[in-house]
Amino acid sequence: MTASLLGSFLVLQPIKPLKPRLHRNPRIPRSSITICAAEPRPIKNGGGERRSSMEVGGGGAPRRRNPRKSSYGTSRRSVIKKSFAQEQVVFATPVAKDPVVAIIGGGISGLICASTLEERGIRSTVFDTGVHGLGGRMATRMIDPQPLVFDHAAQFFTASDPRFQKLVDRWLEKGLVRQWKGLLGELEAGGRFTPISSSTARYIGMKGMRPLADSILCQNRWVNIVRPCWISKLEPFNGMWYLTEKEKPHGHFDAIVIAHNGKCANRLLSTSGLPLLTRQMKRLELSAVWALLAAFKDPLSIPHNGAFTDFEGAFVKGVDSLSWMANNTSKLFPLHSDMPQCWTFFSTAAYGKRNKVPQENIPKVTAEKVKEDLLNDVEFALGLSKGSLQCPFYTRVQLWGAALPTNTPGIPCIFDPHGRAGICGDWLLGSSVEAAAISGLSLANH
Repeated sequence: MTASLLGSFLVLQPIKPLKPRLHRNPRIPRSSITICAAEPRPIKNGGGERRSSMEVGGGGAPRRRNPRKSSYGTSRRSVIKKSFAQEQVVFATPVAKDPVVAIIGGGISGLICASTLEERGIRSTVFDTGVHGLGGRMATRMIDPQPLVFDHAAQFFTASDPRFQKLVDRWLEKGLVRQWKGLLGELEAGGRFTPISSSTARYIGMKGMRPLADSILCQNRWVNIVRPCWISKLEPFNGMWYLTEKEKPHGHFDAIVIAHNGKCANRLLSTSGLPLLTRQMKRLELSAVWALLAAFKDPLSIPHNGAFTDFEGAFVKGVDSLSWMANNTSKLFPLHSDMPQCWTFFSTAAYGKRNKVPQENIPKVTAEKVKEDLLNDVEFALGLSKGSLQCPFYTRVQLWGAALPTNTPGIPCIFDPHGRAGICGDWLLGSSVEAAAISGLSLANH
């Protein structure tokens, strides 16, 4: 159980046994790389290219043959039904000698995919929605002018796969990461702290997780980065994928990689002509988790716990809304005890589900409620008397609406050779930085 916890992407609580694996398509062969089988209905045109009910309109844009009004309506179920009913895109023309790949999603999986493609001599463009930087859940919030620094998603990572360990060793040599040797344990309600002993090395970014993510593609001539950018449409035409953002064109590409998940990925795939990838993505179930960032003037400690009064991270047990707490200041800046104490608190998945709202537009009343609930449970977890927790001078809440998968197919990546499109992400193997990296690397090599 501890090994699973140490490798989790968002460190929350003991990972429960996974739900049954996603139903396997009998046409998909069993292999380390799942190749999505397709059932195209090819249509020969004058140029010899096969398309699945896709033809070129007079204006030069792709359009469906025999368009007709949908009888499904507009409910969520009908949208899913329509996306499953879409016909498979089939590219029959040869791949260009100097192909370019579009990678939609700049989390660790998409970044490692782009970096690995570069090592193989393949150019790519990474499209990411991040305003503050790349990395997805490799997220670090920096608040000036103090500065206050919070890792507010992935807290640390471990390495068990030799391929990922090789990557981590490279980061160690460059001074991008170091081992986290701070006191870590389990905190039961009332302030009962038990250290976790483990021989597994835990790693953190030297200056936080996001700077590590930003460094992966630093000064890279083979990878173009476009952000912030919300790709809203994928359109196949003449053996290429055309990408647009709210009617704004973003170029054409020989192949595409979907390196993110959740409702945005589902929406993007629902009219793409990639029904098999769509079906796999829509089977994914995700939990929501709240993060509270809080800065205190003085250290937080357990009043009645002997030698373990100060710790850097704890899995919280027996508390309704709280699953994890970590001191970013002591973790990232162990030699600077005079700095403000910046803590990250994570909710439980159950609390996240009960209080889920649109993460792009969190109501103020919800933000205040979440802050109050989490701070009250921090007080309870530490065993402090009611109302005695010091008041933080800075707080911020964030909802990770697609934080952790509750099911997984247990494969590194999925690739549709007919549509030259693939999916990578940590959710395919579990939920960890390592899983994300292995998925991106596997898809790039495939």
